[in-house]
Amino acid sequence: MPNRVMRTALSTSAEAVVAAVVAAAVAAVGLYAFSLVQWPAFNSSNVTRAVATVGQVAALAVLAASVVMLRLRRSPRVATLLSWIGLSGFVTVTLGMPLAATKLYLFGISVDQEFRTEYLTRLTDSPALADMTYADLPPYYPAGWFWVGGRVADALGMAGWEAYKPYAIASLAVAAVVSLVLWRSLVRADLAVLAALGVTALMLAYASPEAYGATIAVMIPPVLLLAWGALHRPSRSSGAGWGAVIGTGLFLGVAATVYTLYLGIAAFTVVLMAVVAAVLRYRENRSLAALLDPALRLVVIAGISGLLALIVWAPYLLASLTGSTAESGTALHYLPESGSELPFPMAQFTLTGALCLVGTLWIVVRVRDSRRAQALGLGVVAVYGWCLLSMLATVAGTTLLGFRLEAVLVLILGAAGVFGFMEGARALYLVASESPRVRTVSVAVGVVGAVAFAQDIPHVLQNEITVAYTDTDGNGVRADQRPPSAVSYYGEVDAALQEARPGPRTDTVLLTSDTTFLAYHPYFGFQGLTSHYANPLAEFAARADAIESWSDLRSSDELIAALDALPWRAPDAFLFRRGADGYTLRLAEDVYPNDPNVRRYTVSYPESLFDDPRFEIREIGPFVLVVRT
Repeated sequence: MPNRVMRTALSTSAEAVVAAVVAAAVAAVGLYAFSLVQWPAFNSSNVTRAVATVGQVAALAVLAASVVMLRLRRSPRVATLLSWIGLSGFVTVTLGMPLAATKLYLFGISVDQEFRTEYLTRLTDSPALADMTYADLPPYYPAGWFWVGGRVADALGMAGWEAYKPYAIASLAVAAVVSLVLWRSLVRADLAVLAALGVTALMLAYASPEAYGATIAVMIPPVLLLAWGALHRPSRSSGAGWGAVIGTGLFLGVAATVYTLYLGIAAFTVVLMAVVAAVLRYRENRSLAALLDPALRLVVIAGISGLLALIVWAPYLLASLTGSTAESGTALHYLPESGSELPFPMAQFTLTGALCLVGTLWIVVRVRDSRRAQALGLGVVAVYGWCLLSMLATVAGTTLLGFRLEAVLVLILGAAGVFGFMEGARALYLVASESPRVRTVSVAVGVVGAVAFAQDIPHVLQNEITVAYTDTDGNGVRADQRPPSAVSYYGEVDAALQEARPGPRTDTVLLTSDTTFLAYHPYFGFQGLTSHYANPLAEFAARADAIESWSDLRSSDELIAALDALPWRAPDAFLFRRGADGYTLRLAEDVYPNDPNVRRYTVSYPESLFDDPRFEIREIGPFVLVVRT
């Protein structure tokens, strides 16, 4: 038995590696091909949308051919290769074509994408695990996805910000194809392709802006089946399922290195599954000894995932235990309106709503006799349970970011919807005495629904795509050819800093409220964008108080003394904006439970505070760069 488990694990792992290589190659070729043409901006022309639709139809045709070949059991290896090519091609053309005329990814460099780009820029500059903003601190946010992206960017000789888009798209293509490999190990091959396509399409529409999280989200539905197989083993097969135990532990470990929230919901679901499995085993055997098997399996899963998690979490945990005490942080202090209500995607009058409704009905109807329905159903229960706990946590002054799990819920119900549609179509076929017309109608409905949803994905992402064209990139260019923002002066600021402080950029700590600069250039910052993205070890609030207190100083001597007395590495340079009453910084503070949860305020410094030979002052466009000499 152990040998068989090992062989199966190695075979699946090898297939996943080969599939990942194929997907990466397809994405690389596709993105390179798109870059050879001077496309018009997406937000001012429908050309890229039209070409994207053609590419999507071609990718779906390849997937359809794969499904037919698998059902007819003809050339299974060729069919498998076609499924990898079709699915990765679908991801590449769906995102790559609408973004072909810009160097930025969805949402450009705005809002959350700013700190994500900053993280990738940091890990492109050096493979050492380091906080995205603060010097001399280990990272708080899991570095897995960003570390791999940084190494890819460095190997290709690209700046981190420039590598973000192609890396994000390629990583989503790879994750989708790896999920297909996992689906194939759990369900019939042709059904696996359809399930993977459905989940991938929904992932692109509702999770792709957060690319690193989407690589985990697209894996959750098949992992639920895997985890249920690992934990719920009838007594007659109690010795089986250890390969699934290892696979579940590996997934949770990888999730821990990539995205904490999705690790949380996945682990929460696995624990729920273990409890349900123990109850079912007890009902079957009426023996407390029956509870030991699910418990043991859960412990092994936790052990495997915990060891993997330490790869990125160990430095932070050690610093928390041996260094400064970490603040509670405010990363969970966000409650938009959607977070105060339970999500019901199955009640929406859209194609997504219809698929989720079919999935909901299928789970309810088949939960007694289908392990797939049981696994996905427990996933749905876990998401709703997490959302309710998140709302309850508001009483304690925090949340669990339950609103961010709506995408996961849609993916789970979407997978169930694919199974429900297929079983429903087969039931109609049998009821109609196996009439070929029923089969033809079912295929037609499926094809029309798939194409209609696929071509609507760019519309769903319209705002995110538009921002990618209206933001100014690291070269100082707006992809829609309109006048750039002040970001266009960043190159001059960087050159001035390099002149004033020769050497690695990481030797310089810069205080600025234009934190986008740190996303394009790997200087360390003295203060982050907001407390919600700040490392709890960085003492965000205390730093903000120090920055504000300097505005009350009266002389350069007092400022130099204050800088030298800081408990943190002091700023080597300041990047200000010029205001009516001096040099200004626009800072932020957490005002949760208000929505919006951030209040912006401005701190002004008299110009005389820096009128001293110990400071070098340069005016660059709208900026004032002050370097401590």
